[in-house]
Amino acid sequence: MNQLVLGDNLEVLRKIDTESVDLIYLDPPFFSNRNYEVIWGDEGEIRSFKDRWSGGVDHYIAWLKERVIEMHRILKSTGSIFLHCDWHANAEIKVEILNIIFGNSNFRGEIIWQRTNVHSDAKKKLAVVTDTIWYYSKTENFVYNSLYVEHSEEYKLNFYKFRDEKGIYQLGDLTKPDSKGYRYEYKGYSPNQNGWRCPLKTMERLDKEGLLYFPKAKNGRLRIKRYLDDSKGVLLANLWKDRDIYSLSEQEFHDIFNSTQINNVWDDVQNVQGVSKEKIGYPTQKPEKLVQRIIEMASTKNDVILDPFVGGGTTIAVADKLQRAWLGIDQSVQAVKVTEMRLQNQHDLFSKPFIVQLHKYDYDILRNKPAFEFETWIIEQYGGVANSKQRSDLGLDGKTKDNAPIQVIRSDNIGRNVIDNFHSAVMRNDKALYEKNKSENKSIGIIIAFSFGKGAIQEVARLKNQENVKIELLTVSEIVPIAKKPTLTLKFNDLGTDSKKLREIEFIATAESESGIEFFAWDFNYNSEKGFTAEILLDKEGKHNYKFKAGSFSIAVKVIDNEGLENIEIIKLKINGIIQTQK
Repeated sequence: MNQLVLGDNLEVLRKIDTESVDLIYLDPPFFSNRNYEVIWGDEGEIRSFKDRWSGGVDHYIAWLKERVIEMHRILKSTGSIFLHCDWHANAEIKVEILNIIFGNSNFRGEIIWQRTNVHSDAKKKLAVVTDTIWYYSKTENFVYNSLYVEHSEEYKLNFYKFRDEKGIYQLGDLTKPDSKGYRYEYKGYSPNQNGWRCPLKTMERLDKEGLLYFPKAKNGRLRIKRYLDDSKGVLLANLWKDRDIYSLSEQEFHDIFNSTQINNVWDDVQNVQGVSKEKIGYPTQKPEKLVQRIIEMASTKNDVILDPFVGGGTTIAVADKLQRAWLGIDQSVQAVKVTEMRLQNQHDLFSKPFIVQLHKYDYDILRNKPAFEFETWIIEQYGGVANSKQRSDLGLDGKTKDNAPIQVIRSDNIGRNVIDNFHSAVMRNDKALYEKNKSENKSIGIIIAFSFGKGAIQEVARLKNQENVKIELLTVSEIVPIAKKPTLTLKFNDLGTDSKKLREIEFIATAESESGIEFFAWDFNYNSEKGFTAEILLDKEGKHNYKFKAGSFSIAVKVIDNEGLENIEIIKLKINGIIQTQK
């Protein structure tokens, strides 16, 4: 299942199966002369990276190298890695990490991304307006897909010089570059000594579609019209050498006819601007178009994409849109929760579910999960195997690695009757195993619940002391860390009507948590069926002004604490001459 994991990526990577990932894109914090430029600024980020690079570039390379070693292990033989870096350490990263771990023979390219056209220190030195993305495969047998990019304006101006009623076009050659062409006369026009590129049937189709240019003189060159509107752009291949494109379908023909090879300088992808819809307030946020190009180039549908430095969540958001499976890791609560909300904003009925793995789990969410879903999850967290069926299991929900039965009760203060029923079910389920565990002084089974009452604890003690029957009682908090979600209240102040008759309202959210509050997010058009869709992703103060037309509105605010736990508060307002709250 798609997962967002809060934690140190080295620890998480070590738990991932060997050769289980198809593509890795990582954009680690860049090395600079400072120890570390904190971006999110939350406690998890600061705690994880504090003094990481106080030893200089050697320390930084060592830190990154041990992570890339794990990435190489989990990458499939057909997989690739794209490592995004800047000039501060790109040479060291290539020579001391990637060449050593992946091998120079698996170096596939140096992508130069021109991220900006201006730079503040250009008067003192050459302006640095590019980043480097190192591209390596794991083996010689790797996934690679040809891509299209839009023609540049300069290309259009230089090559598309003709116009007719259908649009702007250029003229292309129909003669074969070698001597293996088709030889026939078409409407009085003959090919040169090499012959035509296409068979007669294709030539007739092109003529019928109005794509042929007939010179006045019969000894002139019959040519093809390549319309700008029919082209999807520049293809990553030399199609004339590799395939007979005239054997393609009509749509395929139009899509690729104008193709030439793209180079490794990507200057057509604009950085995230201040007015961009993508912008979330993350300083080093990468544009979706950049990551999309990489994912489409080096993976296929349902492949697994890994981003071990989630940051602003762009890789995960794009992978999800492109119907790839994915895993995202970050040590920052804000990175994980902002990414979660980006995914929620773009999800629809066809989107696949995902889970968010935090340091601690919300008691209320776990307590109210669907019973079978919770049973399966907590048994797996414990290390057992959950039953695949929900009926005829005598109330036993799974088993340990030693086949001892496990029962899960999604309740608090479990009473003695649960112990009695469990004891009876275990004996009936496998009498031989029951007697074996009893004779070897082992636990006959395990009961997992949120808490146990006095009666249950006393009965377990009695069975052990008087009948030599051991039943192990485990609370959920002994298996996974649990915390209470933050408290949250929402108030508002009417600030009056402006000249456009819009009512401005100040919203004030107040929250408390033992771990501390990270940030707030706002949805000013909340719909319970669609769920929370953040219009404001990162609000550190919990205050926001918003202008409304007359009507009824639901306003939702969500608070995130330092553990990643959240709470939501919703108010409904009817705005007309006065403001009324509604239930």
